[in-house]
Amino acid sequence: MKEQNKKTDILKEYFLITIGALMVTVGVHYFKFPNNFSIGGITGAGILLSSILGGKISSGTIVLIINTILLVLGYIVFGRDFGVKTAYGSFILSVGLKLLEIISPMDRPFTNEPVIELFFAVVLPGVGAAILFNLGSSTGGTDIIAMILKKKTNVNIGQALLATDFILTLLTFPIFGMLTGLLSLAGLIIKSIVVDNIVEALNLCKYFTVICDDADDICSFIIKSLNRSATVYDAKGAFTDHKKKIILTVMTRSQAVQLQHYIKKNHPDAFILITNTSEIIGRGFRGYL
Repeated sequence: MKEQNKKTDILKEYFLITIGALMVTVGVHYFKFPNNFSIGGITGAGILLSSILGGKISSGTIVLIINTILLVLGYIVFGRDFGVKTAYGSFILSVGLKLLEIISPMDRPFTNEPVIELFFAVVLPGVGAAILFNLGSSTGGTDIIAMILKKKTNVNIGQALLATDFILTLLTFPIFGMLTGLLSLAGLIIKSIVVDNIVEALNLCKYFTVICDDADDICSFIIKSLNRSATVYDAKGAFTDHKKKIILTVMTRSQAVQLQHYIKKNHPDAFILITNTSEIIGRGFRGYL
């Protein structure tokens, strides 16, 4: 049974990685490439190199070549320890961009509204990247470079990648002009905000502190109906001097709604504190090792 559940979880993870990588692919091909939005990363480098080479090699082809080289380097440096999920995400992006380039070429943007185009160029890849990061994957490129640098040097990886993205974005100004440059710079800023907030939202759970008289009934509901657990300890009311029980538990948002309704209906005198939390390490949550 456990083996079957493990296989199901793996299939679910790779399904979500595929969805995330395809979202990045669609956003890049249909909105980023046609508008020359160089918002850092390997796709930004592909846009710039394609323009420097006079369009003789397409952005999608350049991304495919660079990602393939980086994947080979990753396996040379890390061997079997190289991230399979990252390799898979990188493969989906690289091959997906090349296929879309053949099946659905984009010679010009969909609209004459660059701000609307920028919105989709940032949000679609941003949501896709957030899904990938949340599953310990990525679309390769600069992430593979970061993994290699982390192993071989003492460079601050976060700052190095941010500086690289910033430089690639600044190069948009002399190559594509002021308007595209400003939009790309705005996209770079928005992208970092979008990804961070979506990752946090994907992991958001509810932390309950329940002060009550009867902990057994509430804990029974948590364990049997919600398939979660809780910690219970004794307390005493400062004003009434009555003995109380305090229940601590963490659960998903949908489970939190069920627990909240149950307590309100069956224990109206209970005192409930509900806090948002996205950093959870322990059995039953993504942070558990």
